Amino acid sequence: MAGTPIRSSMRGGRSRRSMADINVVPYIDVMLVLLVIFMVTAPLVAPSIVNLPTVGNAAPQEQTPPVVINIQADGKMSVRYKGDSGASQEDTMTKAELDSFIAARQADHPDQPVVIAADKTVQYDAVMTVMSDLKARGVKRVGLLVKSQ
Repeated sequence: MAGTPIRSSMRGGRSRRSMADINVVPYIDVMLVLLVIFMVTAPLVAPSIVNLPTVGNAAPQEQTPPVVINIQADGKMSVRYKGDSGASQEDTMTKAELDSFIAARQADHPDQPVVIAADKTVQYDAVMTVMSDLKARGVKRVGLLVKSQ
């Protein structure tokens, strides 16, 4: 038998090839079992109920309307605010008048926010100067007013 080919040890003489694919069927079976377990146990878990403490006769906090500083394209500034009577007022001011107004306003209403509404053609430096002056006068909350798109 010198010319006969060598046979493998498997039946029928076929050689065994290795599988290149991963069998995912057992993983799918496990995931389906986990899904069933979670579906059965989810309704059994009671949502936690928190008993919150009650407050006596606490008054809600007042929202102080902001002072709005308008900076126009030509550099003029105007201030819009609600007076102590509740009426809306608008005054055109110079930089020095604005500084004294903000100092007086902060003395009366220390937590009142200030919003800067600058024209989009105004130089960034002018807006930053007003913001730094406001911070120097003790304004705690300064914001910028923008138009949404």
